[in-house]
Amino acid sequence: MADEPRPHAREEPELESRREIYRAVRDSPGVHFRGLLRELDYAQGTLQYHLRWLVDEGLVEADDDGEYTRYYAAEFEPDDRAVMAALRRQYSRRIVAVLAADGPATTSDLAERLDRAPSTISWHLSKLHDAGVVTRTRAGQSVEYALADRDRVMRLYTVHRRSLTDRLVDNVLGIWDEY
Repeated sequence: MADEPRPHAREEPELESRREIYRAVRDSPGVHFRGLLRELDYAQGTLQYHLRWLVDEGLVEADDDGEYTRYYAAEFEPDDRAVMAALRRQYSRRIVAVLAADGPATTSDLAERLDRAPSTISWHLSKLHDAGVVTRTRAGQSVEYALADRDRVMRLYTVHRRSLTDRLVDNVLGIWDEY
């Protein structure tokens, strides 16, 4: 027992920090840096350092969706990343929910249903189309949008909802534990 080297005290917290950050990324695919900052109790520089280490080691992958750098556990399917990034936008998620429930719809139908400006809906539909979440079909003077692969999108929607629900439950339990 005396011959076994003891780990440095400094290494143990770093390893636990990396594990915690990895778990947060794994459990919330497509999370961006600020989301991790809100969820975890780390200084910005510490989080950057450990994320960079996880990316360099191939445990976590970073994707830039044009708006945010989003993080995924390496085993998360690359083809699903664009869909997950789109589902992380509130109105994109709402559009997906309407299309899943009601089927194909036009921009004006969705704008009315979601009580948002057609330009806002159009922007989100464009992002969803670029991500391969929706298809466009000309219907006379208008364009109808539909889910491209309903089963895949709904599976990823469920993954996103589960991660959101888990975080909400954890927050409630954390508040409960404080009392």
